[in-house]
Amino acid sequence: MSRPRAKKIKLLILDVDGVMTDGKIYLFPAPAEVQQALRKGREKYADKGGYTVSSDSMVEAKGFHAHDGTAMSLAQLGGIKTAIITKRVSETVRIRCRDLRIDHVYQGISDKLAAMQEILTKEGLTAEQAAYLGDDVIDLPAMRACGLAMAVANARESVKQVAHIVTEHVGGDGAVRDAVEYILKAQGTLDRVVAAYIGERSPN
Repeated sequence: MSRPRAKKIKLLILDVDGVMTDGKIYLFPAPAEVQQALRKGREKYADKGGYTVSSDSMVEAKGFHAHDGTAMSLAQLGGIKTAIITKRVSETVRIRCRDLRIDHVYQGISDKLAAMQEILTKEGLTAEQAAYLGDDVIDLPAMRACGLAMAVANARESVKQVAHIVTEHVGGDGAVRDAVEYILKAQGTLDRVVAAYIGERSPN
């Protein structure tokens, strides 16, 4: 049932906390010279419905898995667009998404379904061409509307019940890699994409 769905996927949308990370959020006192930038961040997202930058005196840190970073490269080589939609606003996430060349980055978003629909319009895709990987109830509207709903292994039970597949690994520990490899394998491109990835880094 899920493999025919995966064959149609041209866009992979990810939640961040609990999916790209293990869900833990670390807050550290910000150096004085950083506080002004954080203050501007709060002002920028002041009218957003989601969690905003909560303090101009703290820096938020998260941990990301290298296997998931490779997954983004594999997805891109496989012709799959990538996006993140998250309720929180984090400079750490912005930097990670820039490093991974993620195509669409939506932070401070409460209505994830509306954001997904906006991305689909930008890309000229239909909902059945989108996959969504989530872990908590805020992800449910988008998961119910997309073509391939995926949940991480440590997702809430109500989220797993909606998912077409559940990853082997938990969020922040390779779940994104599981999702990407599942899609590429269903599309018959995984071996070619992996070879291309290795070839870019070891041409000889």
